[in-house]
Amino acid sequence: MSRPPGTPRLLRRLNDRAALELLLADGPMTRAELGDRTGLSRVTAAQLFTRLEERGLVEVIGERGGSRGPNAALYDVVPSSAYVAGLEVLPERVTVGIADITGTVVVEDVAGPLDGDDPIGAVHDAVHAACAAAQIEMSRLRTLVIGTRGMVDPRTGDMRFSYDLAAWHVGVLASLRERLGGSVTIENDVNLVALAEHRYGAAVGHDDFVVLWTSVGQGLGVMLGGRLHRGALGGAGEIGWLPVPGEPLPTDVGHPQSGSYQRLVGPEAMAKLAAEHDVPGDTVADQIRAAVAGGHDTYLHEVAHRLALGVAAVSVVIDPGLVVLSGDVGGAGGAHLAGMVETAAAGMCPNAPHVVATSMAGNPVLRGALVAALDRARDEVFSDTV
Repeated sequence: MSRPPGTPRLLRRLNDRAALELLLADGPMTRAELGDRTGLSRVTAAQLFTRLEERGLVEVIGERGGSRGPNAALYDVVPSSAYVAGLEVLPERVTVGIADITGTVVVEDVAGPLDGDDPIGAVHDAVHAACAAAQIEMSRLRTLVIGTRGMVDPRTGDMRFSYDLAAWHVGVLASLRERLGGSVTIENDVNLVALAEHRYGAAVGHDDFVVLWTSVGQGLGVMLGGRLHRGALGGAGEIGWLPVPGEPLPTDVGHPQSGSYQRLVGPEAMAKLAAEHDVPGDTVADQIRAAVAGGHDTYLHEVAHRLALGVAAVSVVIDPGLVVLSGDVGGAGGAHLAGMVETAAAGMCPNAPHVVATSMAGNPVLRGALVAALDRARDEVFSDTV
């Protein structure tokens, strides 16, 4: 079957998008520099910049001097041409980040705790407050991506169920869109961490990897071929229910604390393990840091063995090649604990992956939500230039 030839309008749209993405990646450039980078003629590059300038997507920010002739106008993307919001919604707080189209975070705000009687209203108020702090109207938000614990149905984008938000159930997406606009998307929090690690963190340059999140809950973000793998019903990565030797099988999947792997590496189990080894600290993260600093290697080896059970189970099924340890445990343990987990996993499976600690600063769920929101906003803005 033959393909229809490209129309001038389609070619202009493709050229416009390529130019905008090039500006975002490499910074300001002149018409001549754009032509050199894309193969476009100077006339076509000039027409492209004029078209994007008329749409409010690029602007002249200065001049570039040359060896001959007058200085050339220097163009860049207009940061305020679109804004996005990323959120992390937890029972104890709602964190909102707002970024412009270049990815620059203009404000990060925390509100909470979440109102159990009106969680939708609480999320709306948190976004409104963040917009006020950023001095932009809510109507200027092109996309909003909300990260939350629980399963999201990839077919509908709606929640299947949440672990700790009783009002966060089927139908919540429609309610959010009614209050915040139709551009709202909900995503599993650990999936968003995987997006953040892929864009900014320890998995840059890797299109096949997993993020093992160990914190209040246990989760796995799976990236295959550069795309998130969510599973048929959104349940891919729910590693808390992984059956492990010596732990009872779950009897009620509605309570994640009953999961076998959760029983092994959850906060209660980790606190008990720390007490058995006289490791100080008020939280699991504090205990891991104290163990690394104080040389409590017997304790750390046991922690590594428990984490390696999950790493080995994942490796023999999908062979990711790279595992990023994140959450409270991975972030606190750093390279020292990651190396121990890699060694332990190598003794459990024939295709043990490379294990590294997260290198993300700040809130990784929020950063992943902003990555997803920016990708969607740019798809919309950059595909509608002509």
